[in-house]
Amino acid sequence: MVGHAQTEEQVRTVKGRGRPRSFDRATALEKALMAFWEHGYEATSVSDLTRIMGIGAPSLYAAFGDKRTLFEEVVRVYGDTHGAFGDRAIAEEPTARAAVERMLREAAAEYTDPAHPYGCLVMHAATNCTSPEVEQLLRERRNANMAALASRIRADIAAGLLPAGTDAAALARHTGAMIQGMSQQARDGASRGELEALAEIAVAIWPRD
Repeated sequence: MVGHAQTEEQVRTVKGRGRPRSFDRATALEKALMAFWEHGYEATSVSDLTRIMGIGAPSLYAAFGDKRTLFEEVVRVYGDTHGAFGDRAIAEEPTARAAVERMLREAAAEYTDPAHPYGCLVMHAATNCTSPEVEQLLRERRNANMAALASRIRADIAAGLLPAGTDAAALARHTGAMIQGMSQQARDGASRGELEALAEIAVAIWPRD
């Protein structure tokens, strides 16, 4: 009787909650992140994703939506984890110059970390991308990062920490170009030390009041 009662309870649970997933969503999402990071958006197919994530196509679509929707979630997760060092630097450092110095130094470490694919997912995923929606997503993310830095630079100008004639937009764009270049150079085999040397040069040209 006990066994029969348990079976009925299990049936009620399945009916009430639906069939439980047979995979861990967070783990599957991390595997998708690594796949997109390594190969880019365009070169990563749905069949690649199902194989790497260890799930069938119906489970992928049910849990994450289509490939683009999955990628959008991957980009959000990346921004909150591996790619969060830039936002932290801007938020925590006392000046824009100190934030950029830390941002570039941490980029050198992050982009060459052998624990994951080299470079930046947001930069690499845009390579050879033919999806206008994905291109826009990545472009908006990059532009938002530069806008946040430009805003911080303007605040330092207003506070007298940088010369009044400083071009905040150009300085922010220079940093963005450095970040993008460091990402590609890391994928081409540049070492952490080599990228840190570039970071030092990039910070050395900053104007001083």
